[in-house]
Amino acid sequence: MSHWIVSYIPAWLLLLGLIVLIAGGAALIQLYVRRRFPQLAEGDHNKGTEFVYRVVAFVYAFFIGFVVSAMWGQIRDADTGVRTEGAAGVQLARDLTVFDKPDSDRIRQSLLEYERAALAEWPRAASGDPAPEADDALRRLYAAYEEVQPRTDAQKTLLARSFTNLDTVSRARTERILLARTDVGPPWPLWAIILLNSGLLVGGAIVYGVEKHALHYSIVVITGVLVAGQLFLVLELSYPFLGAVATSPEPLHEVIRVLSITR
Repeated sequence: MSHWIVSYIPAWLLLLGLIVLIAGGAALIQLYVRRRFPQLAEGDHNKGTEFVYRVVAFVYAFFIGFVVSAMWGQIRDADTGVRTEGAAGVQLARDLTVFDKPDSDRIRQSLLEYERAALAEWPRAASGDPAPEADDALRRLYAAYEEVQPRTDAQKTLLARSFTNLDTVSRARTERILLARTDVGPPWPLWAIILLNSGLLVGGAIVYGVEKHALHYSIVVITGVLVAGQLFLVLELSYPFLGAVATSPEPLHEVIRVLSITR
């Protein structure tokens, strides 16, 4: 469910929807509670409620901070992997000038086909699903390098380095796909704890005794907006290659740009 939400709902609409749902729902619940239990406005229970609310708020802040930090680390790992993949591809493109023209042209075309296939694959790979076209293009790229017959020491050295960089590209792509397949946000027990803590935090604001209606509604709505913002963060950070803060394929575009200027 969360995968579909992050994939197809724009970030601004998702945030707005969560705010309306949580803050608006909390305000409606508060309206019912104040009418059903008018004695709560007197505040006789506030000392106990305040103690519990502080504990819940502390636990909520610590737990959400831990979850967000862990998932932001996954985003950074994905960024690092894609930059490594792109940097190795750029180096492959720049090293082509040392080979004979027939070899250079053949490898350039194969590398260009692979990078385009990897970019076309990106939406599928973002969900952990590799494209056969990219696999085929990678095999052809390996074959293009294997056909090279180096004549000079420089060509031998750069051919060996090119195979190392090509292995780096292949490994980075595999890691990227596996990361997209396995890093899918908090498991359901963590989601249950997150939602439970969120409900307790909003519930504490609702039952807190405040005589002035406007002030009480403001407290509840602000708490609801805060909770909505945290849930939005958790959702958007759940998938390294989906959503508003997803890892960008720009390093792969850079390889194509370098190929176009190194002819």
